[in-house]
Amino acid sequence: MSQRKSNIVLVGMPASGKSTLGVQLAKWLSMGFIDTDLLVQARIGESMQAFQDANGMEAYQTLECDVVHSLSCINCVIATGGSTIYCPEAMEHLQGMAKIIFLNLPAAEVEQRIGSMAERGVVIQPDMTLSDLYAERHPLYLNYADVVLDCSGKSLDELLTEIRALG
Repeated sequence: MSQRKSNIVLVGMPASGKSTLGVQLAKWLSMGFIDTDLLVQARIGESMQAFQDANGMEAYQTLECDVVHSLSCINCVIATGGSTIYCPEAMEHLQGMAKIIFLNLPAAEVEQRIGSMAERGVVIQPDMTLSDLYAERHPLYLNYADVVLDCSGKSLDELLTEIRALG
């Protein structure tokens, strides 16, 4: 990878493994690791869910967009929040500095993994189901991805090996 695109960005649905895989990938590749959800939480001083409950989903998305758009790093694996995909400015910024890998999981596997959406701080309209959210976001992830990684039924080591083989 060129220095301009020395970073790797992981995008995907909540519970797709962005943070878990990202930490291990950074270790394997001797890179730094950044979790944008943690950057947002550090800026607001509370959980994503608490902030959304107090300020609303739109305020959270604006904050998330600002945090990701202002990100500057070299040689890092970046795990994004699942809703970062809604911010074109942030996604274009990431495209300019990284290879974007979409961790693609079938909706049924996302639902199986996710547990309580309320505790995860998932950005979702009150009247939407997880299936609705998946249908809305999936094409956006595909649009920004340089690489689509099929994660269905694969172990962490298998995914790490596949990403490492990308070069």
